[in-house]
Amino acid sequence: MTAPATSNAAVRVNGAPALSVESVVKRFETSEGAFVAVDDVSFAVRPGEFLSVIGPSGCGKSTLFNIIGGLQTQYDGRVSVGGTVVSGPHASIGMVFQEESTFPWRTVIENVAFPLEITGVPKAERLGRARHFIELVGLAGFDRSYPAELSGGMRQRVALARALAQDADVLLMDEPFGSLDAMTRDLLHDELDRICAGRRLTIIFVTHNVREAVRLGDRVVVLSSRPGRVVDQFAVPIGHPRRIDSAPVAELAGRITDRLREEMTRHDR
Repeated sequence: MTAPATSNAAVRVNGAPALSVESVVKRFETSEGAFVAVDDVSFAVRPGEFLSVIGPSGCGKSTLFNIIGGLQTQYDGRVSVGGTVVSGPHASIGMVFQEESTFPWRTVIENVAFPLEITGVPKAERLGRARHFIELVGLAGFDRSYPAELSGGMRQRVALARALAQDADVLLMDEPFGSLDAMTRDLLHDELDRICAGRRLTIIFVTHNVREAVRLGDRVVVLSSRPGRVVDQFAVPIGHPRRIDSAPVAELAGRITDRLREEMTRHDR
């Protein structure tokens, strides 16, 4: 088994945030005129922090996700990783999407090795690194399987391994477990906990599930209804391991849900 390459030190500068979002505004032009999807959003994420982002449907969570990941470059404001401005896809940012994102014509190992292939990593090295991350996410023995032969949860593990294989210290996850059943989602929560503990990842996790946000996060950022603005933040002072159905998780999730209801009621007036 080949160990992964050394992580990007720029993301872990002492005293500096791993990722900063500063006064981000995103406007879209439509046939009915312009509208603001994200308005003056600012926050910083500490190295090794797991930040959950929640908000009402249509609040711009996915738009913000695409901006941070460098997929959306036309906006006002600034996003930086370790002090470096993000102006497009960034080597230190891995992305895991809600939608199916594996290549059906590629095996598991070929899917995981793909980011390394397109950056010119030699074949032996990229396959060795891919095997390492396949084992890390609990898919040892499925190297030569195709996505159609895997369950939905296993395909999400492949997507996670692929993001990690590019040596991403900042991981963006956009409702990656939203389509899974409750038991599979709970198992993947445990896996993500284990991986985070071993690699000191910095994660921004977008979700509509308040209990999931609390179950996983060190901090929860609450966005307003459209346009999306940061209206509240909640620290999660609950030790690990956590269970999604535990009393402390349920209590804090209830407080955050009340805040979301307040925001949605305000928007409907």
